[in-house]
Amino acid sequence: MAEAMTLTRGGVTGLELLEMGAARIQVDDKKIINCRADLNQLVPFKYKWAWQKYLDACANHWMPNEINMAADVALWKDPNGLTEDERLIIQRNLGFFSTADSLVANNLVLAVYRHITNPECRQYLLRQAFEEALHTHAYQHVIQSLGMDEAEVFNMYREVPAVSRKAIWSLPYTQSLGDPNFHTGTPENDQRLLRDLIAFYLIFEGIFFYVGFTQVLSMGRRNKMTGTAEQFQYILRDESMHLNFGIDVINQIKIENPHLWTDTFKQEVLDMIKEGVELEYAYAIDTMPRGILGMNAEMFKEYLQFIANRRCVQIGLTQQYPGATNPFPWMSEMMDLKKEKNFFETRVIEYQTGGTLNWEDE
Repeated sequence: MAEAMTLTRGGVTGLELLEMGAARIQVDDKKIINCRADLNQLVPFKYKWAWQKYLDACANHWMPNEINMAADVALWKDPNGLTEDERLIIQRNLGFFSTADSLVANNLVLAVYRHITNPECRQYLLRQAFEEALHTHAYQHVIQSLGMDEAEVFNMYREVPAVSRKAIWSLPYTQSLGDPNFHTGTPENDQRLLRDLIAFYLIFEGIFFYVGFTQVLSMGRRNKMTGTAEQFQYILRDESMHLNFGIDVINQIKIENPHLWTDTFKQEVLDMIKEGVELEYAYAIDTMPRGILGMNAEMFKEYLQFIANRRCVQIGLTQQYPGATNPFPWMSEMMDLKKEKNFFETRVIEYQTGGTLNWEDE
């Protein structure tokens, strides 16, 4: 009996007017991009992995002010507490990360969310956006606790070349999606979306974050800046989940749109990954001009090549750095918070699903 009240059957925003009498959603109606099914209907699930990642992320909830920063404050204020090289590591990484996660959050909310036309994936994206805000909160909490010049640290991405280069590299890959005139639905634009997703998930979050994570966590292993290191440890686990979700989305888009995965496009992606490795290696040199904490820039070069090989394999590309190995195997321990619960001994609340991730999945 139902009479259509609008001409619209679903749509890409979820804000379209209702069509009375429309048929119920079928699983096969759902797609990652270019879906015209009703986006307000979460079930039936098509991508159960997306819903599971949302549940895991909720179970892994934490807050920055749960972590004791007293030892960090005392060490930071002690003129003899840290070397200049150690202080540089903390300052540069807070400068990069404090704005990097804001950049990622803005990209998610203002760009990516518009074009991912699947409600269970959008559910995870909302959780990820909150976690990006939480990470910015964590960096601000550290900066404030240590009594740093907040304006100087937050503006570092516009003042320090090694920090700004990574942000500048990423901007073209978000500005296109944020363009109100940009819409998916053509091979050219769908490929553009896929390229931008690879840039942000695989390179910005999957390569650009890893020198800083390793440096700060290495300080924590030496019982220095343990509160800051623990903040970074929880952030690293969140980012690993973001990366895994992004890889699943990228691969699902490839499955549903095989015409996008051309040889020319694959070579473009490989070039992006190689460029990301070079930029992050330059960042390692800038933040670590001399050997420190049992590490040096050359070790990071191999580490980045090892990570880049993994990123290539994760989206079905050929490894570009044969023989690269992981010089920091202890980083895998940081993915398992049950194993590391007493590592820094500054926080007593345990993740509910601390063993769900491991290095092989990361």
